[in-house]
Amino acid sequence: MARDRRDYYYHQAKEEGYRSRASFKLKQINERHHIINRGDSVVDLGAAPGGWLQVAKELSGGKVLGVDLQRIVPIEGVETIQGNINAESTIQKIIKTVGAKGADVVLCDAAPNLSGNWSYDHARSIELATSALECAKKILKPKGNFVVKVFQGDMFNDYMQKVRDNFVRTMAYSPKASRSQSAEIYVIGKKFLTAPLRKGNKFVVDIEKLGSSGDGAVLIEGFVVFVKEVEVGEKVRIKITDVKPNFAFADVAERLGKTETPE
Repeated sequence: MARDRRDYYYHQAKEEGYRSRASFKLKQINERHHIINRGDSVVDLGAAPGGWLQVAKELSGGKVLGVDLQRIVPIEGVETIQGNINAESTIQKIIKTVGAKGADVVLCDAAPNLSGNWSYDHARSIELATSALECAKKILKPKGNFVVKVFQGDMFNDYMQKVRDNFVRTMAYSPKASRSQSAEIYVIGKKFLTAPLRKGNKFVVDIEKLGSSGDGAVLIEGFVVFVKEVEVGEKVRIKITDVKPNFAFADVAERLGKTETPE
């Protein structure tokens, strides 16, 4: 069955003119999770041979950029950069190409060269995915989307948490086009957070006003945080419980008394 499915996507890719059977993985990811919208700017990291670039261009119709250590054979309407995503010079080339506002979507279907030692290959996959995440954090627009391939293993949950820390919604997904015996899975982050705080952060704040819901409303580096069960005039230590693109929620971790007022 697995061989039949593998053959199906291989032959389908040839028939439809895609450079890789992996093209169908991106199609299925997008059908399920709506990562790429019409007009989006898309950056594909580790893009060679270009199967995902072809699909990204079809889905977006906008600016599409592929980055890889290897040269990517040209694709009509797609720009390419040959470089290392860990190098600041490559990051600057990406920003120059997509614009200072950043990309709407960052993709990475790259995988390390397999050694046959699963623990080593898993660790290398996580290392590569971490590099992709760090690159994405530098080039994504606020509320942008991120998709990256990783191999499952004991470091997977820690990596998922890193993605959760930077996106409103995070999920793992295995498209039908992935081979049944493969340990690969795709981590998806939606709505990139650019807030100056993260879930679990603690701050000492003075409650000076209440929002329309009755919660305390405070500004932290210009970012609105709603605090439950407080009164105007309280000084409290808060713990961030949830972060949205434009605001966050917090609970009281410690009540520190009343705000001092000048005589």
